[in-house]
Amino acid sequence: MLYLGIDQHARQITISLRDEAGDVVQARQVSTEPKKIHAFFQQLTRERLRKGEAFVGVLEVCGFNDWLIRLLRDYRCHKVILIQPGDRKKRKTDRRDAAGLSELLWVNRDRLLLGKPVRGLRQVDIASTTDQENRRLTMLRKEAGQTRTRLVNKIRHLLRRHNLQWEMPTKRLPTLSAMAWLKQVVLPEIDRLEMNHLLADLEHVQQRLKELEGVIAQRSGASKQAAILTTMPGVSHFTATSLACRSG
Repeated sequence: MLYLGIDQHARQITISLRDEAGDVVQARQVSTEPKKIHAFFQQLTRERLRKGEAFVGVLEVCGFNDWLIRLLRDYRCHKVILIQPGDRKKRKTDRRDAAGLSELLWVNRDRLLLGKPVRGLRQVDIASTTDQENRRLTMLRKEAGQTRTRLVNKIRHLLRRHNLQWEMPTKRLPTLSAMAWLKQVVLPEIDRLEMNHLLADLEHVQQRLKELEGVIAQRSGASKQAAILTTMPGVSHFTATSLACRSG
């Protein structure tokens, strides 16, 4: 078994490869440009499979791990281990970080390969593709909801500026009658312009929410966990999908 430590950045990865004895047999930087990184792993796979060796990889959580994890699996990595970043040292270098990861993996290889905990090391479960998609989907729904709240608050603030909040036909926004009233209420020129922009943005985010909620409801029905959760009073498809994909 070979032990591969990877320090990942957007434009390059730094690798440190150790053999069964714990000695570094390869240390280099590889561009994340698709042709170059595929060429590297193709060569690594050919050389190691010829010798009957397999490899296991460890890398730290960052904002763009997904593609690298898929790549490692495509090149028959025995196991991909994802961990939380450790304490950052003042003298930080990519090569030192990669070497530290491969050493950590080699020293704790018996426990890590068996999925057992290691003191001082926080392992992260790698979510399935479906769970990753559902997490992103529910995050988009959450962000759209927050955007709607900000727009509604801006509209209310604009009305309060002229003490017009009392004339709105409904207390809640955005109802059809409230939207119709807001489109024709008389305001000074610049405030009218601002209101028009806010209403256009609000209608757009409402349409986005409707589309996202439709997709969430569809995916919720395909998940056994989410389907069970939606049978509980007050649990929406959004809440059920959020809980299911984070517990999966």
